[in-house]
Amino acid sequence: MNKTFFQRKEDREPQWHVIDGKGEVLGRLATRIADLLVGKKKTTYTPHTDGGDYVVLINVQDVELSGNKMENKIYTRVSGWMGGKKEIKAKDMVAKDPKSLIYHAVKGMIDQNRHRDERLRRFKIYVGSEHPHIGQVQGAQQV
Repeated sequence: MNKTFFQRKEDREPQWHVIDGKGEVLGRLATRIADLLVGKKKTTYTPHTDGGDYVVLINVQDVELSGNKMENKIYTRVSGWMGGKKEIKAKDMVAKDPKSLIYHAVKGMIDQNRHRDERLRRFKIYVGSEHPHIGQVQGAQQV
């Protein structure tokens, strides 16, 4: 009889994935990235350990939103003080920093537990097609 496999920290073998965001829809792209960061599609997936991969996202400025969401979608944050509610539209968020939109979407799709910060540190976002991780992703496939 086979015993159930539980992945340990020593068993991790993270891979590097390069994803091109050009023409991709934000939600579908964020879901794919979150699955890679968590390691959900791996056969060695164990919920209580962090067995995810590294993800390099290039051309983040060309990520699209479906419908009229670029003009209508509003992101809200509240400081806790009276009158501390801040709202920003998606198009203003992209104009200010194109990376923040995809980072916010991926962060919301990852479980809020002790592994979340480590998983988000493995997520590298770049405007344009150049990135400094050429050495790590030599054998990796572009997804």
